[in-house]
Amino acid sequence: MTSKHVPTLLPVLLAALLASVAPCRFADAQTSGGAVEAEPSPSAPGAPIAPEGQEETVPALPVPPTEGGVTQNAPPAAESLPGAASATQSDAGISRPTRSGPTSVADLADKLLGAVVNVSTSQGVKQPGRGVPPLKAPEGSPLQDFFDDLLRDKDGPGERSVQSLGSGFVIDPSGLIVTNNHVVGDADTITVNFPNGDQYDAKLIGKDAKTDIALLKVEAGKPLPFVGFEDSEDLRIGDWVMAIGNPFGLGGSVSIGIVSARGRNINAGPYDNFIQTDAAINRGNSGGPLFDMYGKVVGINTAIISPTGGSIGIGFSIPSNLAVNVIDQLREYGETRRGWLGIRLQALNEDIAKGLGIEQSSGAVVMGVVPGGPSDNGSLKVGDVIVSFDGRKVEGSNDLPRMVAETKVGKTVKIEILRKPSVSAPAESKTVEVTLGRLEAGEQAMAENETEDKPGASDTQSETAAVETLGMSLADIDDEARDKFGLKDDASGAVVTAVQANSAAADKGVEVGMIITEVAQETVSSASEVKAKIDELKEEGRRNALLLLTASNGDVRFVVVPIA
Repeated sequence: MTSKHVPTLLPVLLAALLASVAPCRFADAQTSGGAVEAEPSPSAPGAPIAPEGQEETVPALPVPPTEGGVTQNAPPAAESLPGAASATQSDAGISRPTRSGPTSVADLADKLLGAVVNVSTSQGVKQPGRGVPPLKAPEGSPLQDFFDDLLRDKDGPGERSVQSLGSGFVIDPSGLIVTNNHVVGDADTITVNFPNGDQYDAKLIGKDAKTDIALLKVEAGKPLPFVGFEDSEDLRIGDWVMAIGNPFGLGGSVSIGIVSARGRNINAGPYDNFIQTDAAINRGNSGGPLFDMYGKVVGINTAIISPTGGSIGIGFSIPSNLAVNVIDQLREYGETRRGWLGIRLQALNEDIAKGLGIEQSSGAVVMGVVPGGPSDNGSLKVGDVIVSFDGRKVEGSNDLPRMVAETKVGKTVKIEILRKPSVSAPAESKTVEVTLGRLEAGEQAMAENETEDKPGASDTQSETAAVETLGMSLADIDDEARDKFGLKDDASGAVVTAVQANSAAADKGVEVGMIITEVAQETVSSASEVKAKIDELKEEGRRNALLLLTASNGDVRFVVVPIA
């Protein structure tokens, strides 16, 4: 080949080289989330010219995998998510947003603001006299009138008006409004203010202190803007959420953040299952809604953690799934009607699981059956581990009360338990059926049956001959022990008369006056039997002793005490 052929072949080689590189550049830009540059046109300066008769190579867009004709991992359409970031598909098939979050929630907020209200309450509170002695000026002094005005109403009882501000939201065009129980409290008057300036007196339909939810009703004479609920179980950590409310009296305030955590227990009540969010929530936001990015209520803003009194990015909302059940009951009955099993529970930890001969550590341990309750038919026994309730898995002792409370009164449910048929046999899975009672009626009955306060237990050791074991002094239960420790007439077992400081028993919370009724799930009736059983466990090489204790208030619980 001579040198004159080189200029003729050079454009062809360059075109072929560029055609092979273009798809790689496109894919790199696509994967990194950057904008894809357009191919230079042939008329642009410096653009490669394709040889005549040769078609340009057009890089193909990567297509997400499909299954059954449905695109997998496809982001929602732009019109269904206001301000949503656009997304691209990486080589790994994972949808990645090109921006860090929604560019604006203005359209969404504009649609929702009309349904969020300010709740203002007023309550008259009696105040006792402060006991300030009247000040007397010399006779004829002009200061006496000043002293009388200064101390007016301070030397006697009076009443002052206490006002509070909160938030709420309309859930029905007829005027039903949801807020927090602690917002309305025992208010004498409740006023609801709408963003358009309308103001109405509200009537309290019902309230529930255990979940901190209240339902109000206003008569507006016209349909009101309202919002609906969404399944809070669909929320994921990291999802965008928006709070609207009345912080510090500033109505119509909008804040946005993400779901920081789920299932938080902040010891606010027996059914804690809060959504944690970093959306700004302050005083006055209580009772306001927490929205998802589709404009649905997923939570009711209720509490914050703040050493300063303002938002530090840790707020808590009642999940909609828990709230809807309570709201429906308040709407229908004006009160709650929760399901009730009639049992006492204890958390199942690793030590107790080993003592019960159970491999798993999830579930709730039955520690007592309420006499006359729904489970007082032999279906559940002390030591049973409940692992499933009405088809739902029970992770711990905090989950079961909430599941039962959400279940309709009178429903017969299936409960899966683990039970040891004998001390030496392994635990077996068993399913029992219980027809639920009503919690409110059960609580009232138990309160009526409570006995008078029992006499306080003495720290001194009983005169009855004591047995020493595991840092405890034990005695048989006789008339003297019943009188001294306030024990019931039918109490049996061994009573703890003293506990050594810093002992294993003290570390596990064993206290004077408690009764040991079982050791390693075997019933004991005297102090000597307790010691004999513990000595037997020690000879067998067991490192811990599982004790069943009954406290002076009737509470029953398992305690695992190290033998060594």
